Amino acid sequence: MTPYIAFVGHRRLATGSLVEVAAAVAAAGNDPMPLVFDSESGAVVDLDPRPVADTVTPVPRGRGRPSLGVVPREVTLLPRHWDWLAAQPGGASVALRRLIDTVRKDAASAQRVRRDAAYRCMAALAGDLPGFEAASRALFADDAAGFAALLAEWPTDVREHLLAMLNGQAGNGAASTANSRSSQAPAVSGVQSAPSASRTVAATVPKNVANTAGGTP
Repeated sequence: MTPYIAFVGHRRLATGSLVEVAAAVAAAGNDPMPLVFDSESGAVVDLDPRPVADTVTPVPRGRGRPSLGVVPREVTLLPRHWDWLAAQPGGASVALRRLIDTVRKDAASAQRVRRDAAYRCMAALAGDLPGFEAASRALFADDAAGFAALLAEWPTDVREHLLAMLNGQAGNGAASTANSRSSQAPAVSGVQSAPSASRTVAATVPKNVANTAGGTP
């Protein structure tokens, strides 16, 4: 998996892990400032250019199981929901994770998730391109052919990435920079439903990124 992608304007700069993409961004400079996206959610990733300290103060361990990637957050439910969850094998947390995984595997739900992610990315990356509003309408009207046709005149890197997101293909394959970009544009499958608000997440560039990113990717 290579779930992150960086763009400079409408040109793809690099794809890969967050560290790999951050290195490419550091080498490219900030004129203009590259945009980094999570290819699965479509959210913009805010890279923190400050180096990470050599020593890290241990943080007291709280609730949850961080070694498994489990993060504790508040969930508000009605009493009957809590009663049902408490009666499930493994308890409330296991039941909730199982339900979410089941929904994510459902084809229609998975397509809606990909569509929403593609729209978040498209709004941030291509909102200034001609035909953006028409492309958005086609996207939410489940007009796959119309959406692909409206993107036909858009910059190649933007078009290919958005169509790959809709097909669930974004982030697959080896890490790469703009010099190794694939020239084949993916097909697009059907889409449906409405997007949630775009979300910005934060990441910190490891201390050695700026020192190791010696060349322009």
